[in-house]
Amino acid sequence: MTTQQEEARVEAPAGTHYVTRDAARRAIALAAPMIEHWRRDRSVVGSGFVYVVVMDPARPPGTASFDDAILHEHAFGDRETWDADYAAFARAKAKLSWTTGRDGRSVQSESPHLLRTGDTVTAGGVCLDGLVVAASGAFPCFDELFAGTVALSLRALARQGREGETGTATLEPRPPEPALLRPT
Repeated sequence: MTTQQEEARVEAPAGTHYVTRDAARRAIALAAPMIEHWRRDRSVVGSGFVYVVVMDPARPPGTASFDDAILHEHAFGDRETWDADYAAFARAKAKLSWTTGRDGRSVQSESPHLLRTGDTVTAGGVCLDGLVVAASGAFPCFDELFAGTVALSLRALARQGREGETGTATLEPRPPEPALLRPT
C-alpha cells in the first residue's frame, strides 16, 4: 500500500507534452543527413565525430539535476575511436545553455559575468525558445549549426504535434514511452 506522499514522489515522465524522447530522436534523425555528410569534411568536423545532447524543457534548472534533465544523447561516429571525450564537451556546452537559458556563444561573448568557474568557454550550445541542444566534435561554429538544426527540428515537431490536436480544450495524457538506457 502506498501513501499519497509516496505517489506524489513518482517521477514525472520525461519531456513536455510534445517534446519527448521520441521527438528528440526524430529531431536528430532529421539533422542526421547533414551531420553525417559534414562530419567527413575535416574543415568542418576536425575530429570526424559529433556528439549531441538534448535537454528536457520540462526540467529547467532548480527542478532537476543536470543529469536528470538530459532528455536524449546521440553519438555520430564510432565512440571506440574518439580522440577526446566529445560527450563530456557536449554536456558542458548543454549545461551552460541550460543554466543560463541562452546560447553559449552569447554568454561567452556578451555576458561573461554569468560564467562560473568550471563553465566551458567553447561555443556549441544553443537555447531556442527554451529548447537546449548542444553538439561537440566539429569546430564551434559548426557545433552551433548542428545543435541549432536539431533544436529547430524539435520545435517543428512540437508545432506539428500541436497543430494536429487543435480541437481539444486540454492536452490528454500520452501513453508512456518505453524506457531506454542512455548511452554510456
